[in-house]
Amino acid sequence: MSGKENKPGPGPVISELATYIAAAGDRPLPAEVASKTGLHLLDTLAAMVSGSALHPGEIAVEYVRGLGGTEESVVIGSDVVTTAVNAALANGMAAHADETDDSHLSSRSHLGCAVVPAALAMAEREGRGGEALLRAVALGYDIGARATLSLGADQLYEAGHSTHSFAPLFGAAAAAGTLARLNADQVRWMLSYTAQQASGVNCWARDEGHVEKAFDFGGMPARNGVGAATMVAAGFTGVDDVFTGPRNFFFAFSPRPEPELLIDGLGSRFEIMDTNIKKWSVGSPIQAALDSVQALMEEHGLERADIERIRVLMSDKESHVVDNRAMPDINLQHLLSLLVLDGGLTFLSSHDYDRMQDAEVLKFRERIELVPDPDLPRRQPVVEIGTADGQTFSHRTAAVRGTPENPMTRQEVEAKADDLMAPVLGTARSKELIAKIRGIGALGDARALRPLLVA
Repeated sequence: MSGKENKPGPGPVISELATYIAAAGDRPLPAEVASKTGLHLLDTLAAMVSGSALHPGEIAVEYVRGLGGTEESVVIGSDVVTTAVNAALANGMAAHADETDDSHLSSRSHLGCAVVPAALAMAEREGRGGEALLRAVALGYDIGARATLSLGADQLYEAGHSTHSFAPLFGAAAAAGTLARLNADQVRWMLSYTAQQASGVNCWARDEGHVEKAFDFGGMPARNGVGAATMVAAGFTGVDDVFTGPRNFFFAFSPRPEPELLIDGLGSRFEIMDTNIKKWSVGSPIQAALDSVQALMEEHGLERADIERIRVLMSDKESHVVDNRAMPDINLQHLLSLLVLDGGLTFLSSHDYDRMQDAEVLKFRERIELVPDPDLPRRQPVVEIGTADGQTFSHRTAAVRGTPENPMTRQEVEAKADDLMAPVLGTARSKELIAKIRGIGALGDARALRPLLVA
C-alpha cells in the first residue's frame, strides 16, 4: 500500500494563509494602509538607490552582471537588467548596504529591504501596475512579521537564528507569490520552498564591512523569496503543508511555536502600520539616543562646550550591536559625538570614515559611556548629560521619530528620500521618482519606473 489513502489534507493554518496570499492582489487596501505603504515603498527605494553607490551595493551589481540572465527586472543604480531572482538579490543588498531602511520591532527584522526588492522585481517581470505592487508590499510586511512572531522572535534570535533573515524571506515570498498570481495550492507549495530556504545565523553582527549583513538582511531573503515563487510558477510542486506533520517547519526551528499567529488578524491588522521609518540613517538602537541628546541640547540650550559627559543606559539585548563599532553609522559613541560637535547629523557625516580618526571626535568620544541595562526595553535608552557646571539632565525617548507613535510626515519622508537619491540620480530624476511613488496607484506598469532607476 502506498499510504495515500490516509494522507491528511492541509491544516487550517496553511489553508487560510495560502488563500489569503493568493487573493491579496485583488483585495483593496484601506486608505491609510495604502498611504503608509507608499511611504515605505519610497523609503526603501531611496535606500536601494543610495545603497547602490555603497560598497555592498556595488559588489552586488557586478556579481549579478556576471550572471547574465533573461532581462526581466532592473538592478537599481546600474545598467543591468536581469532575471527577477538576480535583481532581487542585488537590490536587496543595496537596500541594506547602509542603516537607512525601515524596521519592525516585534518581529526583530528589517522587512522593507527584502519585501520591496522582491515585489519590484516580480512586478516588473509580470508587468503588474502600481496598485498591485502596493498590495504585494503590504502583504509582504504582514506575512514576514507574522513568520517570526509565530516562531517566537526572541527565542529564535537567542537560539542563534537570524530573525532578520527569516521574517523578510517569508515576506518576500508572499509578495512575489501574489504578483505571480499563484493560486492557493501553488502558494502552499511556495511556502514549502520558502521554509526549505529559511536560514541565517546571528554572526552577521561580526561583519565589519556590512557586505554579508547586506546579503543576510536583504539580498538572501529577497532572492530566495522570489526563487520560491518563480519555481512554483514554472511548475514545481511540493509539500502540501510544511507547517504540520512529521518534522515540519515549526518542529525544526521553535520549541514553543504558535502557528496560529501566522493568520492572526490577517486583513484587519496590517503590520506595515507598526513599522518604523528612520529619521536618522543609522543603526536602529541609536535612534532614540540621538533623539534624546538633541532634545536635551534644545531644551536646556546646551552647546558642545557645556557638555562634560554623556551616559547612555541601553537594553543589554542591543547595546553590544552599537558599542564602538568599526562602521561610523552603527557606532553610538561616534554618532553622539558628531551630533554634539556639529550641532546636527547628516547622511554624509554619519558615513564619513575619515571623521572616525578625527582627533577632536576621538577626544569627545572619551566623554561618552554606554552602559548595558537588563531592565530597559529595547529602543528606549536613558540618556544623561552632565554639564561643566555640575548639572545633570536626563531624557528618555519613549517613541523615536518615525515610529507609529511618533510618525514622520510625508514631507519628512520625501525630504529624506531626496537627500539619499539626488546624489546618485540627480535632483530632477530624484524629484520625478518621488512624484511617481506619490501617485503609484495610477502607474499602469512597474517597468515604467526603469528610466528613473537606472544609472
